[in-house]
Amino acid sequence: MKKGILYGVGAYAFWGFFPIYWKQLHNVSALQLIGHRIVWSFVMLIAIILFTQQWAEFRATVNAKILRVYIVAALLIGANWLIYVWAVNANFIVETSLGYFINPLLSVLMGVIFLKERLRVAQWFPVIIAALGVAYLAYVYGSLPIIALSLAFSFSLYGLVKKLSPLGSLYGLTIETGLLFIPALGYLIFEQIRGVGVFLNTGVAPDLLMIGAGLVTTVPLLMFASAARSIPLWAVGLLQYIAPTIQFFLGVFIYKEPFSHNQLIGFGIVWAALIFFLIENYLAKRAPLEIIPEMGEG
Repeated sequence: MKKGILYGVGAYAFWGFFPIYWKQLHNVSALQLIGHRIVWSFVMLIAIILFTQQWAEFRATVNAKILRVYIVAALLIGANWLIYVWAVNANFIVETSLGYFINPLLSVLMGVIFLKERLRVAQWFPVIIAALGVAYLAYVYGSLPIIALSLAFSFSLYGLVKKLSPLGSLYGLTIETGLLFIPALGYLIFEQIRGVGVFLNTGVAPDLLMIGAGLVTTVPLLMFASAARSIPLWAVGLLQYIAPTIQFFLGVFIYKEPFSHNQLIGFGIVWAALIFFLIENYLAKRAPLEIIPEMGEG
């Protein structure tokens, strides 16, 4: 379990520090960045499958039914990546962190709506409180925090589709990036022909960073997959707050994004909801365990 925790911390820390990576490419348009992320991620994932001698097994999983499921996932994760990269380079790191703080509670709500899952009465409380926090921020901004909500909704819907899909993370992401590969590559070639493509035109360092987008996408994903198999779900749920916490501190203290007193109140309401949510889940999971010794003694 200790190794699993380390993998989990590593994956979420990796994702938390993502803004630093994308900031190095702030002169590249978000569409071109996502194009390169898709293309090089697909290349990297195929290389992993070939290196681990899983090609025959992977090929056997691909059929029309599988592709129909994963095209939805591909569109959702593509949209999420695009919004995130654009927001980071447009100096909205703090708001992106809010999206990923909201995401777990939104996922719970989607489970109720789409999967007919039932919530305990106490579980509704943090969902309502988080909604109030978002409403307060909307009042402060004068409009809804669109970036945060777009990230939260796209990733929550992506999680829902992945929950209903039959394949593991490696094969699933390979298919998702594969479905987006041709449009992404076509767009990048089109930009090169137009003379506005950045690849091979802006120096070795940016080129290596764009190629590296595939590596920084697959490494934390594989670390997360290893962690998810070896540690309890509650631990995974707790660790997921590492990423938006790091992003929040990067936005405020490293990139000096504005963070007003009113924003602190709104974020504080959302954080309070998350703390209540975690404590309630922890106590609910402990309750059955506390009964076991009494049953044994009887």
